[in-house]
Amino acid sequence: MFHLRQDGRLTNVELAKRVGLTPPPCLRRVKRLEETGVITGYRAVVDPAALGRELEVLIDVEIYANDRRTVEEFETKVASYEEVIEFRRMYGRPDYFIRVAVADHAAYEAFLTGKLSGLPAVLRVTSHLTMKKIKEDG
Repeated sequence: MFHLRQDGRLTNVELAKRVGLTPPPCLRRVKRLEETGVITGYRAVVDPAALGRELEVLIDVEIYANDRRTVEEFETKVASYEEVIEFRRMYGRPDYFIRVAVADHAAYEAFLTGKLSGLPAVLRVTSHLTMKKIKEDG
């Protein structure tokens, strides 16, 4: 599993070599992992700078509402924003953790004031700007 997490484009032959199997049983294991949902897909890791989205901001959001309809509307709206690259409902406070990627500080201000802060359910927003990424799961 480690090898596929590091490079999802490994050939079956190369993967088999790395894990000490012959190719046929290795392929069967990978297929089984896919069929059982352990492996849920493959993706490309894209450089945010190449997309013009170099500034990443971590946001804590607290909402005032706890009725199902308001919560679902809030979640649907926030999840639809292109800038949002990760969105989690949390236990306790804050209610939500959001990770956004934008071009720069002006783009983040536009996102915050034009989209996120204007949503009816929002009570409090706290932004955290990253100084340095130490480790990232790619």
